[in-house]
Order: sequence, then structure tokens, then C-alpha cells
Amino acid sequence: MSAAQSPRQLRPPARRTGKRWSVRAIAATGLCLAVVAGGAAGAVGGTAPRPGSPKSGDSLFPLAGNGGYNALHYRVALAYHPKANTIDAVTRMRARAKHRLSSFYLDLSGLHVRSVLVNGRSAHFTRHGHELRIKPASPVRGLFRTTVMYVGRPRVHIDPDKSSEGWIRTRGGATALGEPVGTMTWIPVNNTPRDKAGYTFQVTAPAGLAVAANGVLVRRVRHEQRLVTWTWRERVPMASYLAMVSIGRYRVFHSTISSVTGRRIPVWSFVQRSLPSQLKARRLLPRVIRFEERYFGPYPMRSAGLVAHRLGVGYALETQERPVFPGTIGTAELVHELAHQWYGDSVTLRDWGDIWLNEGFATYAEWLWSGAHGGPSPARIFRSTYTKNGPGSRLWQPPPAAFSNPADLFGAQSYLRGAMTLQALRERVGSTTFFRILRSWATLHRHRGGSTKQFIALAEHISGKNLHTLFHDWLFTSSRPRGY
Repeated sequence: MSAAQSPRQLRPPARRTGKRWSVRAIAATGLCLAVVAGGAAGAVGGTAPRPGSPKSGDSLFPLAGNGGYNALHYRVALAYHPKANTIDAVTRMRARAKHRLSSFYLDLSGLHVRSVLVNGRSAHFTRHGHELRIKPASPVRGLFRTTVMYVGRPRVHIDPDKSSEGWIRTRGGATALGEPVGTMTWIPVNNTPRDKAGYTFQVTAPAGLAVAANGVLVRRVRHEQRLVTWTWRERVPMASYLAMVSIGRYRVFHSTISSVTGRRIPVWSFVQRSLPSQLKARRLLPRVIRFEERYFGPYPMRSAGLVAHRLGVGYALETQERPVFPGTIGTAELVHELAHQWYGDSVTLRDWGDIWLNEGFATYAEWLWSGAHGGPSPARIFRSTYTKNGPGSRLWQPPPAAFSNPADLFGAQSYLRGAMTLQALRERVGSTTFFRILRSWATLHRHRGGSTKQFIALAEHISGKNLHTLFHDWLFTSSRPRGY
């Protein structure tokens, strides 16, 4: 999420079609959206089956996410009806049970669930708040498949800091944003960053609209009634909060760029037709990626791009491979959201209390760009920020690795104090060692999760220094660190 404008706390009409369509109707035309049963039912014998937990154990969102299984892949087939702003959808999850499951949970806010299948057999389900409790006809173990058919009007989700996420309706379309928990407004999902998975999105909308999502565009299929299905596939493991679909009247730009490894990376960018073409940002994108590769290592994703749309949410978001910007794109915003592809998307926090690992790193990338392009250096920005924020400043409390209130997630403590922590580390261990730490963090935890404790351990291992006091002062104390 970009702090270029500020942290979160600080549409053209679609063509009216004559008939309503559904996922089932489109499947009948030959598109593979049908439910496919698979996996093996839990065998009799062995340990007694027990339910999965409805909690993930997150320090700030304990009720988001579930236990007892790991999701491997979600296939989301969704038909969008712009006039009513409703969806008709099927989500199929392939997962692996950690033990014999008598029941398990998915997170789904609102919407009407028509049916649930587990391994092709009808399953009993109940709803309580955003928890969808599923009881299979027989316990499952090992690999299993769950299919949820659902309809309705997805909700806007209001976060503790009063910002909006979830399903954001636009003029003639909609954009789904998920950080931190909004993905459950349109996908039944294990809604925790601890459980990353692959995704396939098959989104059907009127032919006058374009559909952006994560990953690589696999195909576009035209149907009768002027409908088009866009299929995007994200093979890189992705946390649920990074999932995105944006349906609107867009100009679509496709190109390729080269990684430092020589790999060709496809780029798809979507710009709202009522906005300027964002030519500057689109031309800058490959330069920013190559710049960040110098410091962080090879670009970790399979594709790149951007979505520019006046959403009215007041923030940009690092949705995986294709960040979303709420209008005209500034250079600092672009640098910030692309840096998240390494820190936040590839290396994902395991607990929302570690948000500084996302936002502090991306803010520091802005500082690096500034210093390399005629602006203030990271050291100068650090000194200026430290001087301007005296002991009574809100910058120092709560500390970025000790949040207790989720409303604090996207404040200056995560962004600025997080970046200042990195500069303090750089000054302590030297630039060569510092960038070795950053690259090693991106490499060792590539496409997996990481924690503050693990980052500190890595920094101490690589530097050979005891850094306890430094990290304690910068990340865990509600006061201005002394001696700077």
C-alpha cells in the first residue's frame, strides 16, 4: 500500500444486455466452469477426525483465517452483472488437510451460498458472521476439493481505520481490493496471509468491459449475448489479501520487459478511459523494476503491470503483479507498490502485527529512488524525519512491531518509522552488509512468509553483530530512539 499520498489514516456506463446470465449458462456454451470433483475422501481408521479451527491466531485479526488445512489453489468462476452489481459465482478450493477433518471453515462475508460440495458430495454448511462452516459427508484427510456456489451483491468492507476495501463499485463496473481482510467479500477463502495459494480467475462480463486480475492472462473467450470471459492464472503463491479483480471500461496495454536474469516478463496495464493514458508511469515501470532488482534481487513475479482507476478509496494497493492506483500515478507511488512485489507479495508477513516488513521496506525503496535521482538521500530523509518529530510525536507510538489495535496498521509508524529502522540498520552494519541482508531476506523467504523475529535473526547472522538494542529501540519502544 502506498504512502506516497499519505497512509490510509492520515466510470463509464456498461452496455445493457437483454438477458441475465449465470456461471452455469456460460459453462453450457463450452467454457470449463463446471464443478469437477476430485481428491480422496478421508479413510476410516487412524486418528479420530476433529474439526478445523475457525481462527488463524493472528494478533490483530484473530477471527480471519482458519486452521486444519492448507489451501493449494482457488479457481474462481464469476459472472458479473453490472447494472445490479451482483455476481453469480463458483469457487473451487483444492487443499490439504493437516489431520482428519470432521469439519472446517472458510471466510465469506455476505452473499448467498447455494450449495457446497466436498470431493463431489453434498456437504452440510452453516453461516455465522463471516464464518462458513462446512461439514463433509465423511471426514477428509490429505488432498481434498471443496466447491462453493454462491450469488449476491458483494459488500464494501469498512476497516478499523474507517477506510474502504472489499468490493468497490465503480461507474459500470467494480474493483475488488483485499488488504487486510476484504477478499472474503467476494471469495470463500482461508483469509490469512499464513496460507498462500495459487489462483485462477475466470470472470465473465459484458464485451464493452475489460477485466484485470492477478497473474498471466491465459485466454479471452467471446460468448453469445456480447459476453467475454477473461481467464487469469496466478501460479506464484499469493496471500488472499493480494487477490484482485477489476472490471471496467479500460484501455489495455500489453508489452514485455526484461529482468536482470534475461527473462522476458509480460506486462498488462489497464487505464480507465476517462483518465490520461498514464504514459509516463507505463514507461517508468520497467525502469523502476530494473532499479529495484539492483538492490533486492531478480523480479520475483511472472508478470507485471498496473491498474489506474478513480476508485475514491484514497490509497494505492500492491495487489500481486498488478498494483491498483486510484487515479494518476506518481513516481513515488509506483516505486512503492512495485517494491512490494518483493517485500509484501513474494515475502509475505505471517502476522498483521509485522506490517512494517511490508510498508517500511517499500517506503525505503522510495528513499533509495530519491537518492539515486537527484533528490534527498536516505540518510538525509532519515535525519530530516527524526529532527521534525520530537519525543511527543505520534510517529513514536505505538511502535511498529508492537501494535495492539488494527486501526494503527496503515499509519506513519509502519511506513516512516519502519523505513527509519532500515536506515538505522544500514548505518550500523554498513551499506554492503545492509543490502546483502535485504537481498537475502527476499531470496530466503521467496514466495513464503516471514516475521520480525526472523528478519532480526537474519540481520544478526549476516552482520555478525548483536543488534538487539537497535531493533528494540526502533521497533518495540513507544519513545523516540536516542542518539540519532
